[in-house]
Parts: sequence; C-alpha cells; structure tokens
Amino acid sequence: MGTMVKSRTYVSPRRREQAEATRKAILDAAQRLFERQGYPATPMPSIAKEAGVALKTIYVHFDTKASLVRTLWDTRLGAEEARLPVLERDWYQAVVKEPDPERKLRLVAAQARRVKARSGALLEMIRTAASADSEIADLWASIEAKLLDVQHAIIEQLHAGGSLAPFLNVSRATDILWALNHPNMWQLLVPNRGWTDEEYEHWLGDVFCSQLLDPHRAPQ
Repeated sequence: MGTMVKSRTYVSPRRREQAEATRKAILDAAQRLFERQGYPATPMPSIAKEAGVALKTIYVHFDTKASLVRTLWDTRLGAEEARLPVLERDWYQAVVKEPDPERKLRLVAAQARRVKARSGALLEMIRTAASADSEIADLWASIEAKLLDVQHAIIEQLHAGGSLAPFLNVSRATDILWALNHPNMWQLLVPNRGWTDEEYEHWLGDVFCSQLLDPHRAPQ
C-alpha cells in the first residue's frame, strides 16, 4: 500500500503582502468610523464599505466586531512594538535606565502624550462602548489593569531609589500615578478643554513630580 504524502499549503510572499494590506485597510476604516460614529453605530457592513472590501473578507480576518476592536487597540497602542510586552518596549527601558527621578517621570509624561495623541480617541470609544458590549468591557478592564501594572512598576523604581515623597507608600503612589496618567484625564484636558498636547505633557510632568517625589531628596 503506497504512502500518502500530505501536500503543503504554500502562501506566496505577494499573497501575504496583499492579505496584510487588506487587514490594514479594514483596521484603518474601522478606526475612522468608530471614532466618528462610536461603536454601536458602526456595523460590520459599514466597515466593509469604508474599507472597500466584501463583508465576508472582514470575517476572514476578524471573527467579531469586538475582536476587530481588540486587534485595532493592540496594533495602534504599540505601533512598531505591538508584539512586545509593555515592560520590554524601548520607551519603558529608557525610563528604567534613567537615574534621575524627575527626568524619569517626565519620560513617562512624554510617553503618555504620544499614546494619547495617537490613540486617545480610540480609547474614549472603547471606554464608552464598554457599557454596551461585554467583550469591549473586558478589553477596557484589561487596558486599565495594564496601565495600573505599568504605573506600579514605575513607582517601584522610585521607591527603590528612595525618591518617593515620605508620606506615600507604593500602593498610594501607584494610585496617584495611575489616576493622573489615565486616559480620562487627557480626554478632559485636550479634547474637552482645548489644551495642546504640549501643554498636557508639560503639566503632567510637573504634577507627577510635585505629587510623587520627595522635595528633600538628594540630587542625582
């Protein structure tokens, strides 16, 4: 009896590039519509029309509208570092390596500005959609939890260096940094009150330092 040879599926580089371009077009179209209309008012057929693809093409790449949002968030948040855990990304490593606590916090403020400028509108869409969709609610909860974890790691660095204000413990300092760095704060000040991103970053760095650092710390 002859041995059956299982055929291999070959995907050409050109076909792979075309698929990636289609996926990007869908994500770009979804982001435009979500930010303009909100999550509930943006059905999948509208996204397909905006992207210039058939509806079934969207479902080749994304099982549900919520999974599309999750992919959109993961892709837009990390940009070129999307596949790396946050604590392994270049900006965070720069924060870790910075010995001066004030400069460390101002690096955090600069990253907050970059993320919010790129993804603030998307974050607001996810936050408002969380009450209408359980999958989006889980996504929003995970975004907030990851933000809290990163703030805790930054505070731990300050604590280890003896730079925290003496009346703060790690838990309270983490809460303060998390609240100040929360996307709701950017939403209130930049879109709602008309601050520039530069004004937001400068203010955020100032308030990080004034609220978290020991004013009598030894200079680095």
